[in-house]
Amino acid sequence: MKNTKFVVKVNRGGTLKPEYVRRIDTPIQMTSDRKLALLMGRLTAEDAVKSIETARCSPELVSVQVST
Repeated sequence: MKNTKFVVKVNRGGTLKPEYVRRIDTPIQMTSDRKLALLMGRLTAEDAVKSIETARCSPELVSVQVST
């Protein structure tokens, strides 16, 4: 059985490599390794997007299929 989880991908203005949310504690920690990205539910991911959304970075939700 597969579930859909989400990661938050962040593209910053001057960097070539996208970053992903690793932890949502204060402050939010980022990583460039997608395997280390935090898998979360849709509501949690949407909250993370809202909290890090600024003029210099554009976060987006990326769905990931996870087998259980």
